[in-house]
Amino acid sequence: MNRIQKITVCAVSAMMLLAGCGSSAAAGTAESVSTSSASAAAFKVGMECNYAPFNWTTVTAGDTTQKISEVDYCDGYDVVIAEQIAAALGTDVQIVKTDWDNLIPALQNGEIDAIIAGMTDTAKREESVSFTTPYYTSQEVVIVRKDSELTNITDIQELSGKKVLGQLNTLYDSVIDQINGVIHATPLESMPATVNALQHGEVDAVVSELPVAEGIVAANPDLAYVTFQDGHGFVADSSVSIAIAKDNKDLLNKVQAALDAISEDQRQALMAEAVVRQPAANE
Repeated sequence: MNRIQKITVCAVSAMMLLAGCGSSAAAGTAESVSTSSASAAAFKVGMECNYAPFNWTTVTAGDTTQKISEVDYCDGYDVVIAEQIAAALGTDVQIVKTDWDNLIPALQNGEIDAIIAGMTDTAKREESVSFTTPYYTSQEVVIVRKDSELTNITDIQELSGKKVLGQLNTLYDSVIDQINGVIHATPLESMPATVNALQHGEVDAVVSELPVAEGIVAANPDLAYVTFQDGHGFVADSSVSIAIAKDNKDLLNKVQAALDAISEDQRQALMAEAVVRQPAANE
């Protein structure tokens, strides 16, 4: 999530954050549902539906949702981007709720056509899949308890000696070792799980990206997020891109063309709307 790489605790817990409103897919599986709007020719997009404001699960249908089970829908920035790309491709979109660690295998196996899930383009991932240019760029921050002395730090090195946590197999976890003397906590599988650990005092800080952190804090008044002064934050690519199967250059080019038609102003507006719309932000 950079995954970019993969929040907002009902978004967070609905998410990303970010985990659980609605049902979740079993570990290592991809879950899809046949609906009137999803045909065999649909543009099938994998995402967690658990990483607000990028994507989250809800039981309420709306103009920006896509059905993912008999009772659940997926909403969020990624869903709207997927809808716009599918429209440009001249087809319907089908969101396939997929565990983070199974997204790339699902793409390689042909279960989905693309990953639009807050995933950062990295050299390691490029060995398995191809990426478009970024469709959103953010910054890395940390989430801390609101009553912590860490709320006023301005440099990541002020986290030296502190226990810092990230989500498994994400940029959030990999950047932690940039902090000298940090106690690098064992990563957890979901953003909501990391937030829960923070709230229970098991760690001192959780690494996140800004939109996800905003949602988490909106849902949890006991938490706060910290940004850093220029040159004193994490050195990381905080952009997210769309992944396409390595051998599908035709689809990659078509998706890239569709993405290019969405202006930067439109992208920022869509994210702002998703931040406001996410369940936790409205509680």
